[in-house]
Amino acid sequence: MFKFLQKIGKAIMVPVAVLPAAAILMGIGYWIDPSGWGANSATAAILIKAGASIIDNIPILFAVGIAYGMSKDKNGAAALAGLVGFKVITTLLSPGAVAQIQHIKPEDISVAFGKINNPFIGILVGVISSSLYNKFSKVELHKAFSFFSGRRLVPILTAAIMIPVAFVLMFVWPVVFGGLVSFGTAISAMGPIGAGIYGFLNRLLIPVGLHHALNAVFWFDIAGINDLGNFWAGTGTKGVTGMYMAGFFPIMMFGLVGAAAAFVKTAKPENKNKVASIMMAAGFTTFFTGVTEPLEFAFMFLAPGLYLIHAVLTGISVFIAASMHWIAGFAFSGGLVDFILSSGTKLANKPYMLIVQGLIFMSIYYFVFVAVITKFDLKTPGREDVDEDEETSSPTTHTATAEALLEYLGGINNLVDIDNCATRLRLEVKDQNLVQKEKIKKITSGVLTPGKTSVQVIVGPHVEFVCDELKRLAK
Repeated sequence: MFKFLQKIGKAIMVPVAVLPAAAILMGIGYWIDPSGWGANSATAAILIKAGASIIDNIPILFAVGIAYGMSKDKNGAAALAGLVGFKVITTLLSPGAVAQIQHIKPEDISVAFGKINNPFIGILVGVISSSLYNKFSKVELHKAFSFFSGRRLVPILTAAIMIPVAFVLMFVWPVVFGGLVSFGTAISAMGPIGAGIYGFLNRLLIPVGLHHALNAVFWFDIAGINDLGNFWAGTGTKGVTGMYMAGFFPIMMFGLVGAAAAFVKTAKPENKNKVASIMMAAGFTTFFTGVTEPLEFAFMFLAPGLYLIHAVLTGISVFIAASMHWIAGFAFSGGLVDFILSSGTKLANKPYMLIVQGLIFMSIYYFVFVAVITKFDLKTPGREDVDEDEETSSPTTHTATAEALLEYLGGINNLVDIDNCATRLRLEVKDQNLVQKEKIKKITSGVLTPGKTSVQVIVGPHVEFVCDELKRLAK
């Protein structure tokens, strides 16, 4: 179950990767016409509407993207199945269709069906569609129906399967929707405190890759919060909408950079240069893009207590930003790119104060991390006990990295499956005892083993290139 949920989290990154395009288009449009939002400029109107075409269709992007991302060979037929499945489900469960099927008045229909076009349904459809593709894409029918064999069969099966799925959801969805609304309402009713709790939980779920599910409740229109969508659409309240995003900027752009500096400061003298080069790359990544995994995984399992402090500080940062109504938003993550793009939007409120807050948090991270690391002699990067005669130089190319990893993972015969998410290699191996974890840690940001045959290697944003090379070498 854990492995399956991780696959969903990885697949979600396929459609999420499209969101920065929407942020760029809408951000430029808002800058051109900050008051009229397209009313005073045709160019601004085109850019804003083009970006909104992505933001407003997140559910169907999830259905198509996850169906594709979870398919075994990443084929377009799986994506088509996701599209077909989503259209069948949302049509059958639209308020008008439900009223007709159940023979009741439209005004008596549960409000849940008015929200059936949502990311939760998109995710569900994507998972079902990919499962059908993986199971039936190789099926060969009788000669009379051979045209519909293989991949062509999958969208047809998906359309048929979604009919009973829609029937089940007709009774289940109102209950699920009510639970999501209750959870979201309970947190949102707590105002800034609730935002802080969300920020804390967001970081705690990073190790298992399930923070995307939590984010969906607050960022998208599942429980009526839709913080991300409302912020970019300008349909929220200035100083409030965006509070589930704003507090991440001080952490991702500044706080974790302070942590990186602390790791360099506390590294053993002989390791300082190596740690400095790694942390400079990881620190720049989190500052510029908001992708934090390369840096977080560098200490998450080496010093879990330190990571807990990181989660607490994140919660405090989100709470402070929400309390002070300092607002900026993001479409991908809380890095410099999204900060610049969102600062010119109508609902951004004193975004410059997030920089001030960030500089303070950078100092807090640095001094707290240095104090805790030295006090408890934590084995953070550069402080591990290693044999001096071991090779410690890191590969300089994607091919060299893949070649080294292939050896340290036990060779070609030990690899069963090779895949990747935004920053990690996700691998299945025959024998985990053959995996040389300490050597892998020397050339990457970290390695973890969430299951008996599962291995994840934290490579960074360039993981796709390393994954492609590893697949090529493993053929």
